[in-house]
Order: sequence, then C-alpha cells, then structure tokens
Amino acid sequence: METITKEVDARGLNCPLPILKAKKALADVKSGELLRIICTDPGSVRDFQAFARQTKNELVEQTESGDEFIHVLRRR
Repeated sequence: METITKEVDARGLNCPLPILKAKKALADVKSGELLRIICTDPGSVRDFQAFARQTKNELVEQTESGDEFIHVLRRR
C-alpha cells in the first residue's frame, strides 16, 4: 500500500461533515497523494463514492473495521 499523506478523523460526525472535512484536507495534499478518512457514519460509504465521482478524485479503497468506515482518496 502506498503512503498516506494525510489522515482525517471524522468519527462521530454525520453527513455532510466527513465530506466537508475531506474536501478541506484534499486542498492540503498534492496531486497523486493519498488522503485517509475514518468515519463512523455508515452512510459515508455511499457519500464518498458519490464525492469521488463528482470531484474526479480516485476512491482507492473503502474498508470497514468494526464500526469504522475507512476511505482512501487519491487527489487528482
């Protein structure tokens, strides 16, 4: 797995806050770098799929670990 450049802890936050935090964090990473977002909102799975489509950032992976949903985005 490639190196994660930045990580966002969005645990306990519900839509749209994890997306807004991710959007802000993506502004701090360079093109091609990876951003990991950790959420507890099950709706974030769909939200990040839609977010990646709309913003053309690549959704590299989505995993579920216990009650956490982990999303990795590559900045376009």
